[in-house]
Parts: sequence; C-alpha cells; structure tokens
Amino acid sequence: MEKNGNRGLSVGVYVDAANILRNGGYGMRYEILREFACRDGAEPARLNAYVVYDEDRGQHDNDYRNRSQEFHSVLREFGYKVIEKPVRWFTDDTGNRYGKAYADLDMAVDVLLQSTNLNRILMATGDGDFVQVVRALQSRGCRVEVVAFKNVSRDLRNEADVFFSGYLIPNLLPPAGEQARPPWGEIGGRVRGTCYSFNAEKHFGFIRFLRRISPGLWITDARKEDSPFATAFVRETNLPDETPVEMLPSRDLIFEFDLSGGEKGVQATNISLIHRY
Repeated sequence: MEKNGNRGLSVGVYVDAANILRNGGYGMRYEILREFACRDGAEPARLNAYVVYDEDRGQHDNDYRNRSQEFHSVLREFGYKVIEKPVRWFTDDTGNRYGKAYADLDMAVDVLLQSTNLNRILMATGDGDFVQVVRALQSRGCRVEVVAFKNVSRDLRNEADVFFSGYLIPNLLPPAGEQARPPWGEIGGRVRGTCYSFNAEKHFGFIRFLRRISPGLWITDARKEDSPFATAFVRETNLPDETPVEMLPSRDLIFEFDLSGGEKGVQATNISLIHRY
C-alpha cells in the first residue's frame, strides 16, 4: 500500500463538535479541516461530526432549531456524517437542573471500530478522555493527529503522534477582517504563527507560519524549497505588552499578525498574542 500519497492512504476525521465549539473553535471551517486531513492526496474514508442538540430548547426556540439544522446541512454538504446526540436533563441534590450529552463515548467507540480500515486518523478535540483511545489506535498501527484550539489536554497533546493547533492551520479559523485583506500568506494578509528564534540581546526574532496546507509539514526549515512554511522578522518593540518575552522562543505562544514588506524582508506587524498553551 502506498503510504505517501493519493489513494493508497485512507484517512478518518472525527470531530467532537461541542468540545471544539466551546474551546475557541467557533467559526471553524469544516471544509478546511477536511482539506488539511487529506493534504497529501489521501482519501477520506470516514468524516464524522458529533454534534449536540437540545430537543427541549428546539421545541420552543425556532432560531436555535433553524440554526442547528442549517449547520448540520452544511456539514453534510462537506461530506460529513452528522451524529446527533440529544441533551439529557438531570436534577442534582440541590434541585438544580443540568444537561449532559454523551457524544465523546460514541466518538470513541466509532473510531475504534472503524480504525481497521484507516491508516491515519485526525481527531478534532481537546478532551483528555481520549488519551486511552489514542493509545489503542496507535497499537493498531494508525497514525493519530489531534487538532484543537483552547483548553487542550496536555496528556492528549503528548500522546498524539502530532498535535496541530487549529489557530495555525491556514484559514481553518479565519483571522478578523479576512475578507478585506489579501489571502493568508501574502503580503498584507493576516496569519498566525509561533516564535521559533529570538535574540534576547539584540531584541529581535523570527516567527514561523504555515503558508499553505500542503504535505511535508515536517520540513519546518523555510529556506528549503519544498517547505510549506515561511518566516517573518519581528522586533521586540512590536510584540504586544502582555508577551512573556522571557519565554521566547516558544511553540506555546500563538501570535496573530499582519505580513508587511520591509528592508529585512517579510516582517510581522500589528501583532496580537491570541493564545498561550
């Protein structure tokens, strides 16, 4: 079986939609997630999105019901199977009512049962409850990638073969004002990246960002012709005040910035620190 490209590689994508939604991924583009998962010409054998729906609310909140139905329809148009889990309501010992949905259990069972036909699995979740699932999948010979935004379990990040911050995948979560700017990766556009090199004595460094969704994500040296990455020069004075400069360089600090031309080549300007892992 050909592992390096096209139809020899089967990919499964499993999205814990509720976890992504409440942890920084509101507005995530599911078509971009599919493109990223299949970035080396792989075939998407499974695309599962596990969504939560409150049937009680849907009976009297027309806007909620319509928005939910529209969201599920869009997912199906992108080729995802929508697995809808109803919210179940309970009352605790003090009389407070609370709701629960058990989408993570269904997702764990499905990915384990379906993994026999998959070479690579992308799980979009930050839930640490999936650590044992990842281990089981790896024991079956599957490569497991995890994509998430905020509140990502450290154990899950460490257990996955590769963790990708959703903030760093081009256009997965569009930057603010995207429509009025050049595309991601072009001068004038806005991108996200991490500072991989910093000279504390000279007060400057370089931020690496992914220019495009492409194979070869392990080729992080932007000087190589086949690398999908690029770098931008940054002065310490251009970093936002809340930046813990003593931590630089760091993969755990996610910056969003404009790409500007200058004497030193591409420069990062109008920088925001949007997340810290």
